[in-house]
Amino acid sequence: MSQTLYERLGEFTGITKLVDDVVDIHMTNPNVSPRFLPLNEEPERLKTIKQHTVNFFCAGSGGPQEYKGRDMATTHKGMNISEQEFMAVVDDIMEAMDKNNYKEEDKKDVLAILYSLKEGVIRL
Repeated sequence: MSQTLYERLGEFTGITKLVDDVVDIHMTNPNVSPRFLPLNEEPERLKTIKQHTVNFFCAGSGGPQEYKGRDMATTHKGMNISEQEFMAVVDDIMEAMDKNNYKEEDKKDVLAILYSLKEGVIRL
């Protein structure tokens, strides 16, 4: 029996590490850091955002976690995220996956999920 994406990503522990690495990369990416750096001044908010992201990704990749946060469109409404910012985030996620030695198949599956979310993120 083949593994779920959740299992291939290392389950809760692996996804948590991936999210932490992605946020670290976002903090230094000039295309998206202006949206993330202010969160350093709000550590509890950053912690909450990370936890929502972990739960969202766990649930969406076949894990048992339940995501109780807002949907993508509601979360990003009013942010007017550009195509360039969206692509920068995707690139950061792929960089974090490379850092964590994920296989090409895993990266392709994550990329497909990210692109499926695009309409609920950009220009809202």
